[in-house]
Amino acid sequence: MSDDNRPATWKVILAGILDFVLVFFVGGYLVAMLTGGATEGGFQLNGWPVLLLLALVVLYFWGMKRSGGTLFQRLFGLVGKVR
Repeated sequence: MSDDNRPATWKVILAGILDFVLVFFVGGYLVAMLTGGATEGGFQLNGWPVLLLLALVVLYFWGMKRSGGTLFQRLFGLVGKVR
């Protein structure tokens, strides 16, 4: 099998890391705003809001994979190349 159509490994890893960071901080702040965990310096989550954030991260990766690729996979042109 030819590897000509496979993307560079660093792009795949970087896309995954950036997607995680994006969802963690944006999702974490949204969960904190809804649950009263927002602070002046950002957010602080304890207890069930942490589980809610974890579920949000999992849903993001699962849902975006089903819809064709995550945000950074699309930006890096990895859609259709990553399995």
